[in-house]
Amino acid sequence: MRIILQRVTHAEVRVEGKVTGQIKKGLLVLVGFEAEDTDEDFGWMAKKIKQLRVFTDENNIMNWDVEQVDGELLIVSQFTLHASTKKGNRPSYILASKPELAKQQYEKFLEIMQANFSKPLKTGVFGADMKVELLNDGPVTIFIDSKNKI
Repeated sequence: MRIILQRVTHAEVRVEGKVTGQIKKGLLVLVGFEAEDTDEDFGWMAKKIKQLRVFTDENNIMNWDVEQVDGELLIVSQFTLHASTKKGNRPSYILASKPELAKQQYEKFLEIMQANFSKPLKTGVFGADMKVELLNDGPVTIFIDSKNKI
């Protein structure tokens, strides 16, 4: 499981011109799955996202997590996080979970993430052609792979 996490002042996802998820201050989380990902990976990642101290405190030090700043979460599926670019110029997505499995993984991750977060999650639409707009704050952008827990 891989994520790209961006601290944002606002972000939204549109599908066919309609807003499906929108947040103000918080975290935009792009998430991709591979077949070996488990509930353990989902739980570990949910905890990591919730507790990651990427918001500045009164001394302008990144010391607060998303809930401490009353932030929101926008979670968007993105299989391209598992792109392999080792050969040629066209990325291979062989490592990404197949759509049927990835949808189940995404839904399970959202369920686990929501159980760990106090506010309702905002999301994109799995498998849709989404347009994501955001204002990255900082910029703060972090890549996390559940296979690198140790």
